[in-house]
Amino acid sequence: MIHKISEEIKFNTSPERLFEALTNAEQFSEMTGGAPTEIHTEDGGAFSCFGGMIHGRNIELIPGQRIVQAWRAGNWDPGVYSIVTFNFKQDGEGTVLVFDHVGFPEEQAEHLKAGWHENYWSNLKKYLEQ
Repeated sequence: MIHKISEEIKFNTSPERLFEALTNAEQFSEMTGGAPTEIHTEDGGAFSCFGGMIHGRNIELIPGQRIVQAWRAGNWDPGVYSIVTFNFKQDGEGTVLVFDHVGFPEEQAEHLKAGWHENYWSNLKKYLEQ
């Protein structure tokens, strides 16, 4: 069985600005309160955020349109990766983020769903409203 988290979140910013906040290491670190972040912004480039707790590879980066990542938490078994997809849709003057996270360990579902809200969506909204 494939485990999946799917959400649509509205942001009051452009798709390009939202993409940049998620792919620029300096901005991502600022958005998360200064947590150490490294993001290599080419297809296949590695990323590490939240001080190394989350890391993986960028599979596809299309500015203002899509981010696809092989994504894992540092406490998962070695070699276990999930797929995270961020699709950006212009919605008036804002952006709807169509988000999917698939293939993670079943026992992580509730923790991950809460984590996306606490560590990503809430922080992004605050950061982008500054």
